[in-house]
This record gives sequence, structure tokens and C-alpha cells, in this order.
Amino acid sequence: MFKKLKEKLNKKDSNALTIGSPLEGEVVSIKKVNDPTFADEMLGKGMAIKPSKGRVVSPVDGEIGMIFKTNHAVSITSEDGIEILIHIGLDTVKLDGEHFISHINSGDKVKKGDLLIEFNIEKINEAGYDTITPVVICNSDQFEDIRGSESLQVNELDTIIDIIK
Repeated sequence: MFKKLKEKLNKKDSNALTIGSPLEGEVVSIKKVNDPTFADEMLGKGMAIKPSKGRVVSPVDGEIGMIFKTNHAVSITSEDGIEILIHIGLDTVKLDGEHFISHINSGDKVKKGDLLIEFNIEKINEAGYDTITPVVICNSDQFEDIRGSESLQVNELDTIIDIIK
């Protein structure tokens, strides 16, 4: 039984989908995020990135579901039906949009790599906020398996999440 499971996990499945990194930085387990909403996977499975650059790009081709009025978070639904939440920082909603610039609106069609949001890492840190950015698959329960990247450093669009339908 374990041999078959191991083969299944190691095999690149034709039903596999990939999510590119929306940021450049260090990938960490979502379980290490200092916020139980993300760490306990209440919103879904995913990964987190400690950004080294203050920009978020679309990790997939899809449609913007919502851009929060404070520009600190965005949801995207991929053409494959994957619902992705990108949440820049912890408690950054309290900044009320300061240090964030959105380049998209709800309902916009986006392509993988399109610039979505720019943010000032230094100013956010100076204001006392952590910029770790959870990337969450909000409809995780609709997929057989979701696996995060084992890379430590990623560039924009490097694969960070594999999804098995």
C-alpha cells in the first residue's frame, strides 16, 4: 500500500496543476505563519513567502475575484477553477491601504505574470507589520492533493504549489 502511495506522489500526474509564485522571496510552510487563520489552514492549504521584492504578480491565468479596498490582499480564480488568496503580510489591513498600490480591479482578466499589487516592504516593516505573504488555495477540499514547494528561494512564477485534481 505505501509503495503505491509513494509512486502516486512521485509521479507527475496528467491531472496535476501548478501555481507559480506571485512573489520573489523565501518559501516557508504555511504552518509557520504567525497567524492561526493561515497556520491552521482554516482558509485552505498553501504556502507562504517572505518577500524580497515589493510586488505581486498573477500566479495563473484567470480572473480577479476581489481586490480588498486596502490593497493588501487579492483573490484570483484560475481558468482551471482554483481559488487563490494572496494576503500580503499579517494584520496589514490595519494600514488602511498605506504602502500598497493596486494595478487591477475585481473582474479583471489576468495572465500569469501580470503585475497585480506593489507594496513597500521597508515602510510596512517600519510600521511594525510582518510582510510574510500566505498564498492559499481556498477551495483545497475540491482537490485530491495539494503539495508545496521544497525550494527555499523562489523568483516570480517559479512553481510553489502542485495540485492533483
